[in-house]
Amino acid sequence: MKFLVETSARHVHLTQEHIEALFGAGATLTHKKDLSQPGQFACEERVTLRGPKGEMKNVIVLGPARPETQVEVSATDARSLGVVGTLRESGDVAGTPGLTLVGPAGEVELAQGVIVAKRHIHMTPADAEELGVTNGEIVWVKVETNGRSTVFGDVVIRVKDSFKLAMHIDTDESNASFASGEVYGEIVKL
Repeated sequence: MKFLVETSARHVHLTQEHIEALFGAGATLTHKKDLSQPGQFACEERVTLRGPKGEMKNVIVLGPARPETQVEVSATDARSLGVVGTLRESGDVAGTPGLTLVGPAGEVELAQGVIVAKRHIHMTPADAEELGVTNGEIVWVKVETNGRSTVFGDVVIRVKDSFKLAMHIDTDESNASFASGEVYGEIVKL
C-alpha cells in the first residue's frame, strides 16, 4: 500500500495568546488554504524567527491555534538560527530550545518550542490495520524518486481517527532524496 509523501517546510503553530501578541489584540488566524490533514490550514499570517545567529523572515503560520506554541524547522534551519536541532514528535516541546518570534504587532520570547520534527506517517485506525502497524511504532519507508530513491528509517506511526494517510518529511530530507512533485512511499520490512 503506497501513500503520499509530503514535504513539511518550516512553520509555526501558535497559541491564541501568542497570535494576539504578534498580530494585535483580538487577532485571529486568516485561513489561506487547507492542508492535507483535516482541520489544519495554512494562514495568511507570517512571522520572523530570530535566533542567536540569525533570523528567517516570512515563516508561515499554520492553524488552528494550539495549546502550546511550536516552531518546526529543519536541522539546517536550526544551525542557521543558532539553536540546537532537537529531534522530537510534534507537541513534545518540553526542554527544547527557544527563540524570538517577531510579528507586525510585537514579539514573543519563547523559552522552549523549537523542534526538528521526527519523520512520521499520519493514518486512521483502518489504515493502520491494513498496513499492519500500531500507533507509536517505528518503521522503514521506501520513497521512490527520480534518481535518489531512499529508504527512511525511524519513521513514527501516528494513528488517529481524524488523520488522513500521508507521510511528512522536512526540507532537508526532501532535498536529500530529491523528492519533488507527487512522491509516494511504502512501508518496507528490512
